[in-house]
Amino acid sequence: MFFEKEDKLLITAGIICEYNPIHNGHLHHIDRTRQGLGGDCAIVCVMSGNFVQRGDFAVFSKHARAEAAVRIGADLVVELPSPYALSSAEGFARAGVYILQKLGICDYISFGSESGDIEALATAATAMSSDQATSLTKQWLHDGVSYATARQKAADAVLGPLAEIFQTPNNLLGIEYIKAISETGGTLKPFTVKRTGDLHDSDTGCSGSALRKMLYHGELPWLYMPQEAAKIYMQEIAAGRGPVSMKQAELALLSRLRAACPADFAKLPGVSEGLEHRFLRYAMSEPTITAILEQVKTKRYAMSRLRRMLMCLCLGITADDTASPPPYIRVLAMNRTGMDLLKSARYLSSLPIITKPASVHTLSEHARTLFNKEAAATDLYTLAYTDELSRYGGQEWSTSPRIVV
Repeated sequence: MFFEKEDKLLITAGIICEYNPIHNGHLHHIDRTRQGLGGDCAIVCVMSGNFVQRGDFAVFSKHARAEAAVRIGADLVVELPSPYALSSAEGFARAGVYILQKLGICDYISFGSESGDIEALATAATAMSSDQATSLTKQWLHDGVSYATARQKAADAVLGPLAEIFQTPNNLLGIEYIKAISETGGTLKPFTVKRTGDLHDSDTGCSGSALRKMLYHGELPWLYMPQEAAKIYMQEIAAGRGPVSMKQAELALLSRLRAACPADFAKLPGVSEGLEHRFLRYAMSEPTITAILEQVKTKRYAMSRLRRMLMCLCLGITADDTASPPPYIRVLAMNRTGMDLLKSARYLSSLPIITKPASVHTLSEHARTLFNKEAAATDLYTLAYTDELSRYGGQEWSTSPRIVV
């Protein structure tokens, strides 16, 4: 979709991200996207909010991370609501793609991949959407293997040597993005940037997990981040609002787990085979979140999946919350180009766009329910701040998008 800005037509690319936190590899991705699609290409990010796909608290708040994204090159950042951010890779990708498509202003979706080969990724996406692949995956799941193993076995059967493309995480997400576009009848065109080891290898300290580890240990990883983003994070740390971790809110989480009943666990996304009973038993007997997860763990379930289930229980998120797509688009941050994008989106979007939280009261019941859960999630998130005065409730209702001019 093109929009006019000073009589100049711009192409718009969407990026689905977490930026937890932003590092130099993310800057590289944005820069390479603009180089590949045109130097004045506009960038729209759909970003996870205060909770992320690995089933954890984001290291900094969503508004801080969104502002950092705009300061390193994004133009508009909107939120991927928590129930979808805490989904499987497939659910995460589908919801992100849905928001980009419904926004009505994006031509492309850009993502990093280890292969850098869009044709190979598209071939894999088509093959894994086939009835044969679906049937094989279900068959191996029935045999008791994990979903990741079942998917890989199905890929080996339908793709042969090309199945190795499923063995790296960003290829997997890219395939899910392409599948989501096809399955929803979208018009987004996929564009990929090849991930390079010098920018993303954890040995350099540039990966998100390495940076989080450094931050949690009191180290200063600013060398591995764009300086504009580092300044935002330094301000958050100085204000006692980061780095945030699940450990800092552990007592609140344990309290919610122990107050839950079997029906609460049974409503969680992805719970099956009596897993809710294991959660309930060990929530009552174990003294830490880590100990609970280690006891609940089985060969069938990846730890990240269990973490997402546990976090959903604590946030009151059920399978019903993601049974339908996101019902609104929440703006987190923007610059002047982002403001122009937003003006176009207000005419072209097929979903309501929220800039002022009070407008939620005019939306559908589903939208109001989802926003209320997001507000409750933020209230829990802020309990992990070290600054007591920053833990006040209701912040979701009083925080406006950050404007970078």
